[in-house]
Amino acid sequence: MRAVVQRVKRAEVRIAEEVVGRIGFGLAVLLGVGKNDTEATGAAMADKIANLRVFDDDQGKMNRSLLETGGQALCVSQFTLYGDCRKGRRPSYDQAAAPEQALLLYEGFVASLRKLGIRTETGRFRAMMDVELVNDGPVTLLFDSDRLF
Repeated sequence: MRAVVQRVKRAEVRIAEEVVGRIGFGLAVLLGVGKNDTEATGAAMADKIANLRVFDDDQGKMNRSLLETGGQALCVSQFTLYGDCRKGRRPSYDQAAAPEQALLLYEGFVASLRKLGIRTETGRFRAMMDVELVNDGPVTLLFDSDRLF
């Protein structure tokens, strides 16, 4: 799995002008699922993100996690995170999971966050979405499960 994680003051996802997911303070997670990912990968990635210390403590140091702050998560599926741009001018998505597999693992990732007690909102899988957020900091981090575990 690959994820772009942004600390946000607020974020929302709209489809055809309808808000389908909205959070306040927390993390926006753009999540790509690779063809070699498993349910265990999603659970481990969710745990890593939920416990990531990117929120300020009383001294202004990034020392608190999403779990500790009571922040929320907005998760949006994004297969383009597996776009390989090394050859030619059109990205190749050969390493992205097939839609059926990706949907199951994306939903498993979201379920893992919720099981940890994080209020989690989502976009809609395979829909054309408008994602709007206010990046706090800005703090933006990249995760690749092949390099995390």
